[in-house]
Amino acid sequence: MSKIHRFDPSAAAQPDSAPDFSALIREFQHASGSVLAPVSRDERPLHGQTLSIANCSLATRFGAFHAYIFQDIIDKHYIIALTYGDIVNSKELYTRLHSSCVTSETLRGCDCDCSQQLEGAFKVIAEKGNGILFYLLQEGRGVGYVGKARDRMLVQASLDQISTFQAYAEMGLKKDHRNYDNISQICYLLGIHAPFVLLTNNPDKVEALRAQGLSIARTETLEFEPSPFNLAYLTSKAAGGHILKHPGETSVKRALPPEPVIPFKPHVVPGARRFIYSASYFLPMKPVDNEILLSDEQFKTLFQAKTLSHYMTGPTPLVRGSQLIRNHRHFVKIDPDNLNHFKRENPHDPIVDLLTTPYWFRVHVYYDIVTSQEFVVLTHGHPQTTDIPVVRLHSESLFNRFPLCSVDNRDKFKKSVKHIVTYGVGAVMLLYYDGRGAGFGAYATDRMMTEDAEACSSDDAYHKLGVGYDSRDYEASMLLLRHHIPTEKIQMVMNSPASLVKKKEYSAALNNHHIDVVKWIFLDESTLGE
Repeated sequence: MSKIHRFDPSAAAQPDSAPDFSALIREFQHASGSVLAPVSRDERPLHGQTLSIANCSLATRFGAFHAYIFQDIIDKHYIIALTYGDIVNSKELYTRLHSSCVTSETLRGCDCDCSQQLEGAFKVIAEKGNGILFYLLQEGRGVGYVGKARDRMLVQASLDQISTFQAYAEMGLKKDHRNYDNISQICYLLGIHAPFVLLTNNPDKVEALRAQGLSIARTETLEFEPSPFNLAYLTSKAAGGHILKHPGETSVKRALPPEPVIPFKPHVVPGARRFIYSASYFLPMKPVDNEILLSDEQFKTLFQAKTLSHYMTGPTPLVRGSQLIRNHRHFVKIDPDNLNHFKRENPHDPIVDLLTTPYWFRVHVYYDIVTSQEFVVLTHGHPQTTDIPVVRLHSESLFNRFPLCSVDNRDKFKKSVKHIVTYGVGAVMLLYYDGRGAGFGAYATDRMMTEDAEACSSDDAYHKLGVGYDSRDYEASMLLLRHHIPTEKIQMVMNSPASLVKKKEYSAALNNHHIDVVKWIFLDESTLGE
């Protein structure tokens, strides 16, 4: 071990001498590149306000990436640096600064282009052979989900007459509250010196990085064709200075919510005053298994001029089948590739509208004054007293927001949505409780320890971390859930019977809040296609 040089007060008393702090500073500070070459496994390099937490490999559909997880010690948010190839010796690095978007990346929303940009950046970086994607937990351009949800509520209430940036201004917010100070500090800890080829449509990001002394070789845009649900948002981004051509050139028409949205002031939830009901709006959700949901009236209107069998015949059928489901509704299974090809030559045929027909869920956002976290509830349908809603408590998985080869948590969400939509009435409560409630830092450390053979399983890693099997606050979840079910009876979606047995607190919370589960739906007993 190197000797720590301590400051000698007597030296300071000499008028002609000055203390030499250089050795002390070298002992105190981590060197550049210390995350890639740590002195020991137990070292956690820190530079500025950026602390290295863990790292692990990620197998994606575009190749092998490596995730380095950092945390800001001031405001506690996580930053994930996803690297591909040689990031130290490359002459230039294809780079993306990507802000999190829970609605598109976890909840399958299609009212923005965030998930497309995220996957597009992975693809470009892998094709170029080296690069880094900084994933920043700065929801809603840094205002958090409460602010973002109130923006969406106001925009939808105005029928898109107010833009996102106008809504922000009306709420007393800047158009962008994001901060990129961690980026230069992460580059120091990873030993990155190469100039960036920045994958962005936003000139503000270029200026923010240059202000930190980082070199930008050039920029490349990531733009995708607008949809009826994100056209208004992309148009407002283009008006706000983003380099976007498609919003001004597209023939796509804007789509409005299925019902009026009435804005409201934040207020406490009766009987659960820890929660402040902050916003409610409609989320258009990408369908599961390419099965489009239609009411009986929509179904009859669509296939009035040309029958269903007409679209199912021929060498390139547009429709693969249909199914009558509860309450006289229909699932129509489309072939997206064939239908997109058909659309180019037949843009006015009503069948092409199925390409942009979503599942509509209503989003309810609550702020919890106890944990300072947001609770999100998605509801579908209009429950009657005779209905027994299908309910899922779904824990977040940040890694499953990425295009991994295996996305178990994402598939569980899709299966849950399919059960709810098939029945017609239900709710999903999203819990920001990565790592079974212990947080993303614990989950990432678990991944690192098992990968490095420091732990033989997740349970072993959690034991060494000093964390229990399940730290989620089920009591709070059930307290809030009671406000979204018409009676005390529900159908509960769970992963498996074994997971139910392990989660004793889960069952206890159901009993404490007098919620009667009349049917258990286990996801490991259901199947799911693409």
